[in-house]
Amino acid sequence: MSYDTPGDHGPPGQFPPLGEGEAEDLLRCICFKTGPPHKVGVELEWLIHDREHPRVPVPHHRLEAAADILRALPLNAALTFEPGGQLELSSRPADSLMACVDATAADLTAVRDALDRVELAPVGIGVDPWHAPRRLLREPRYDAMEVLFDRSGPAGRAMMCTTASVQVCLDAGEEEPGPLGYGRRWQLCHLLGAVLVAAFANSPLRLGRPTPWRSTRQSLWADLDPWRPLAPPGSLPPRDAWTAHVLDTPVMCVRGDTGPWAVPEGLTFRDWIRTGAPRPPVRADLDFHISTLFPPARPRGHLELRMIDAQHGADGWLVPLAVTTALFDDPEAAETVYRTVKPLAETAGAAPAPRNPLWVGAARDGLTDPELRAAAATCFEVALEALPRMGASKAVQDAVAGFSDRFVARGRCPADDLPELLASLPPGGSGRHSEGSRS
Repeated sequence: MSYDTPGDHGPPGQFPPLGEGEAEDLLRCICFKTGPPHKVGVELEWLIHDREHPRVPVPHHRLEAAADILRALPLNAALTFEPGGQLELSSRPADSLMACVDATAADLTAVRDALDRVELAPVGIGVDPWHAPRRLLREPRYDAMEVLFDRSGPAGRAMMCTTASVQVCLDAGEEEPGPLGYGRRWQLCHLLGAVLVAAFANSPLRLGRPTPWRSTRQSLWADLDPWRPLAPPGSLPPRDAWTAHVLDTPVMCVRGDTGPWAVPEGLTFRDWIRTGAPRPPVRADLDFHISTLFPPARPRGHLELRMIDAQHGADGWLVPLAVTTALFDDPEAAETVYRTVKPLAETAGAAPAPRNPLWVGAARDGLTDPELRAAAATCFEVALEALPRMGASKAVQDAVAGFSDRFVARGRCPADDLPELLASLPPGGSGRHSEGSRS
């Protein structure tokens, strides 16, 4: 998430009101920008823990001081912070997988070194295993978000303040049908996406206790509210489905220039256009509304794949980046993987991700589910075959092969190792022997 400042919607009358037909046309044009896929990016979120005492929440003033230090670094990526103080690095779109890996790795080295000097560490876990939600950012966007999500329960605050992910960003794909066509890639997001949830699940603990989930993070996102985390229904073509989904989802808030932003109940964007109350929406309001929808895959011209837990280990993040990019962008791999995951549609059923049986099972069971384990084994095998064709370095190939041997081949995921890893910390919780020095 990024900061959003009040006023960019403009006072009434400054910008022309947005009509319903205009909104539909805009959404169809901006959601899937087609062409041969070649750009790749990654957004990495990290929990920030005390290097020596990770079980103790880091005081706000230490996080603020660290943020000032990090903002002064000459990074290639954009650096922002989430409501609970999580760090996010958003790479620039790169022309190849290795260009993305190299630039991101260099940025992470600089960030780790800077945090280490103030005895902090970036930690790659999908949900903070110890700390309760604690919102540090006081921005109008997050004030409104908290009000909205509190109506549905505690999942929203936990999502905002204690979760971290690896988000892979890829081009939408070609206009024409085929393995790289945008329609095929959109379908792949919602079938292969469940396999990625299961393979990279890394959040089995919350508030110091085991949960029923291997990806507690995915379960929290699924419970945000009745509409916001859902994928659009699969019965319509992608552009039509996304357009209807955006316009028929209730708005999070109506931004204003003063005071708290209004948080209406049940006001869809379509209804807002039709009624013009409490003020007529403009183009910037539509852009903002899209940014408040959190489906597993979000089309923003390119595709944002948002379903992967943050990964521990110095190179843990590059494994989902490399695997996902290979399976989507290598034509031979994309064709094979599509045939592999297509039968998962029967398990998914008609309900949208992430609330259908396929996605719930992936978050709960990881690769102990036989169907997901078999699919993941093929996906990793195919990715390893594709990575040399994509120019991946030996280090990247070795990282993917090591993950496959350690987890996928054994029907396991990182969540299965995490409780033992965290329990091995000495009583003081020295981060030098844990994620603080390796993630």
